[in-house]
Amino acid sequence: MNIADIRKEYSQGALNEGSLPDNPVEGLRQWFQEAVKAQVMEPNAMVLSTVNRQGRPSSRVVLLKEISNRGIVFFTNYLSRKGQEIEAENHVSVNFFWPELERQVRIEGQAYQIPAEDSDAYFYSRPRLSQAGAIASAQSQVVESREELDAKMAELMADPEQELQRPEHWGGYEIVVEYAEFWQGRPGRVHDRIAYFETGPGTFQTKRLSP
Repeated sequence: MNIADIRKEYSQGALNEGSLPDNPVEGLRQWFQEAVKAQVMEPNAMVLSTVNRQGRPSSRVVLLKEISNRGIVFFTNYLSRKGQEIEAENHVSVNFFWPELERQVRIEGQAYQIPAEDSDAYFYSRPRLSQAGAIASAQSQVVESREELDAKMAELMADPEQELQRPEHWGGYEIVVEYAEFWQGRPGRVHDRIAYFETGPGTFQTKRLSP
């Protein structure tokens, strides 16, 4: 197989400036709802990119849990690699890709820890198994074996009546949007790209970008 021969022609839709709202968060909300309606596989999956103190980037898939008034919210271990990198440099980028709709959304902004009570509310709404996972995993740290993880999980799950407590180092981040780009695949790779540039707090101007 020649990898260079793998090719898909995009033809499902078009994108013009007038089809998007004035605010990129509302645009994301609109497109996310359409992705859910289209039964896209894991529409809330997004690639989060961070950088460390040496400027080296790293990326991973995380799950969107809320579209707020200012941006998007996800949850993680604050002591993980991404948590430590956000602590050092809170400018991040996010990418959603919904191939079933031939769409992408890119977001750039600053990540801030959400209030502890909001992290509590989400943590205690999770299934017990997920709560236990957040406690058992020292995310990004070296672990001796799978058996060690399984033993921690078994201990936490042993008494279903025991309430599990949210670790202080586990919680949410809100990414406040400063730039966003909406991408619609088009034939011949002449795609539609509409970008939102921040002109003031909460205000944006849209411009079309060349593909």
